[in-house]
Amino acid sequence: MFRRFRQFTFAALVAIAPSIALAQVEVPFYYPVAVGGPITKIIDKLAADFEKDNPGIKLKPIYTGTYQDSITKALTAVKSGEPPVTSILLSTDMYTLIDEDAIVPFDDLIKTPEDRAWLKSFYPAFMENSQTGGKTWGIPFQRSTVVLYYNKELFKEAGLDPNKPPQNWKEQVEYAQKLTRRDASGNVTTWGIQIPSSGFPYWLFQSLAIQAGTNLMNASGTQTYYDRPEVIEGLQYWVDRVKKYKVHPEGIVEWGTTPKDFFERKVAMMWTTTGNLTNVRNNAKFDFGVAMLPAGKQRGSPTGGGNFYLFKKSTPAQRDAAFKFIKWVTTPERAAQWGIDTGYVAVRADAWDTPAMKAYVAGFPAAAVARDQLPYAKAELSTHDNQRVTKALNDGLQAALTGTKTPDAAMKDAQREAERLLRSFR
Repeated sequence: MFRRFRQFTFAALVAIAPSIALAQVEVPFYYPVAVGGPITKIIDKLAADFEKDNPGIKLKPIYTGTYQDSITKALTAVKSGEPPVTSILLSTDMYTLIDEDAIVPFDDLIKTPEDRAWLKSFYPAFMENSQTGGKTWGIPFQRSTVVLYYNKELFKEAGLDPNKPPQNWKEQVEYAQKLTRRDASGNVTTWGIQIPSSGFPYWLFQSLAIQAGTNLMNASGTQTYYDRPEVIEGLQYWVDRVKKYKVHPEGIVEWGTTPKDFFERKVAMMWTTTGNLTNVRNNAKFDFGVAMLPAGKQRGSPTGGGNFYLFKKSTPAQRDAAFKFIKWVTTPERAAQWGIDTGYVAVRADAWDTPAMKAYVAGFPAAAVARDQLPYAKAELSTHDNQRVTKALNDGLQAALTGTKTPDAAMKDAQREAERLLRSFR
């Protein structure tokens, strides 16, 4: 009897062994698609490669649209009790996610000397939007700065040196005046410069504020400085390019169409994310340059882009699996390849020392511009109640750019609204 029981037990175990072997930890992974290029194909391949290396983990990328769509979907999923395990969301969403009790810090998962070395490997400028209160809430991945793209052929036609982009605000206006073209009827056929004022206007504007000598907020996310004289000065400079110098399109300039305008020679210089670098390289049918943003009182750009976050309503096994993937995808070699494939900044210094990245930069020096700008970069605008505080600024920017308010009035109104929203967090 006992022998038969043992035989039965062994047979049963043999029968269920395949299902045990096939048991996987599933990791739903929200991923935004915000810029051009074959990003989804790259992410799908990374997921497949990771699963080959880790057969016990099933990574499930879910493409959630824009960054704005992604944070909305993530928070909705949190409230429904079915959030992702991890997600790429804006680094500026950190305070919002903390306030919603949606995420957990990475610190409890950092256990070994190797883990601690890995955490210290990321550029400090990117960690400014990843850490607060002595804890690490996000891991930089899809990160960027604002850079200047310019059409070298149009530079030559305008009598400008194609290898000497504008270095300061004065030169930027002078170049834009020479580059702006009009037909016989006086209609503009090519604008000298274009800065998108939809999508992420606050981000692009923050560059001007930094260049004027200040930032838009404090480090703890409880105070904004929208009405500082330097901020108003930066906005006046943007408005002047539209109204006074007439080298920039009027009205609201779309984020998504700005690269297309550049490809079609409708604009000679544009400000946008380095994350568009591969998109520009693949689609610009002319010689183009990439440069740091011109300086006002100083050089400057905010950092930008996404972080990995870990969501609270997940199992320890799921978080461990997600953490394994995050470490895997941010190794120097993979961080380098991600930068090569997309144009985003490889988020750790040792990625730039890999053979693949060295070869890439040697053949395409523009790839290093955003990295070289990091010493001048500041944390991107991020506060508690971030979406509404940022909206107050965006509304002010649009009011000034469309001419319904002066820059001074627009920024003072934006600051009053931000003060109202942030009062309870101090």
